[in-house]
Amino acid sequence: MYETQLSIVIVNYNVKYFLEQCLYSVRAATRGMEVDIYVVDNQSTDGSVEYLRPLFPEVNFIENPENAGFAKANNRAFRICKGEYVLMLNPDTAIGEESLRSLCYFMDEHPEAGALGLKMLNGNGIFLAESKRSFPTPWVSFCKLFGLSKLFPQSPKYASYALPYLSPDEQHEVDVLCGAFMLMRHEALDKIGLLDESFFMYGEDIDLSYRFIQAGYKNYYMPERMLHYKGESTQKVSYRFLKRFYGAMLIFYKKHYPEASPLLYASIKTAVLLRAALASFTNLFGKRSRNVKHRRLLIVCRKESFAEVKKAVISHFPKCEHINLWNLNEVRITAAVCRKNQMNRFSDIVFVYPDTRFEQMFLLMDIMPDKRMVYHIYNTCNNRLISPGK
Repeated sequence: MYETQLSIVIVNYNVKYFLEQCLYSVRAATRGMEVDIYVVDNQSTDGSVEYLRPLFPEVNFIENPENAGFAKANNRAFRICKGEYVLMLNPDTAIGEESLRSLCYFMDEHPEAGALGLKMLNGNGIFLAESKRSFPTPWVSFCKLFGLSKLFPQSPKYASYALPYLSPDEQHEVDVLCGAFMLMRHEALDKIGLLDESFFMYGEDIDLSYRFIQAGYKNYYMPERMLHYKGESTQKVSYRFLKRFYGAMLIFYKKHYPEASPLLYASIKTAVLLRAALASFTNLFGKRSRNVKHRRLLIVCRKESFAEVKKAVISHFPKCEHINLWNLNEVRITAAVCRKNQMNRFSDIVFVYPDTRFEQMFLLMDIMPDKRMVYHIYNTCNNRLISPGK
């Protein structure tokens, strides 16, 4: 029935260098597998397709004549993809070399699984709570929007949206998976239908997760690590942007809970507007860009790569007062557990690919999450440094 084991669909909008890194990780993760890969470009103006097409001849590039939104762009590829399983993946991500094989095997062994998602880490190694969520029922939405979930983070009654009381290092059956990485059974996707195109951006994954469960399938959270820069593929934060982000919850709410109290609906709608306005105000007048006065840089690579990489990246860190080497010829990534206190003095860590495997990077990031420390990836294949927020 299906021609390949796995189809991978990535929607791109003006993030060609993030997407390039994503595709390098996809290439490594699919080596030896039967796959078909699609990049749907939503009318990027940064020359994404022209730049990437010759570098990745194995990828099918689809160019939209306009920015059709996340759902429509994904659906365009979903209609023609050939895999038994379908992976919806964000361009500002990177995945581990062995992840897709093991996850497809899990799907083979669990026919009840409609979809599964992973443990997402951001550019500081911090676990992203949207990796596993509950459905935004009227009560769950109320608790989240009015701050009860933050006041009682260990309470299943008040903090069920992000499920903070479930360990991120264990497998769980959950309600909602994140669209940044959602591996789906193609047969199940055909059964429930494609993404709801009334969601322009955000909320599609919640709706899709809901429909998988309504159709009798299960959604699984897997503690397999991946990197998600979170939002680097979206527009700059604005009131309109945030209103759309929070408004997606209202679309879902109206679609699946039409019988809910009008008063409760009005309260949630008011909270959505207030949260969007507050977040926009904070963005404009609150948080400022991170300014590190004394940057100390650690480069993780093999000794023979160090001199060239140091020369290449030093221009990106003009205020760097010290650069050191983590020599992979001598010290394994897992030794970070023993050297954690010593490594806390570094403000930035640069992984050199392919000296360092993506899975090794994610392991170290997971061991050492730190909002004060930034993880970067330097790719010797293209001599490019990828950093969060760049």
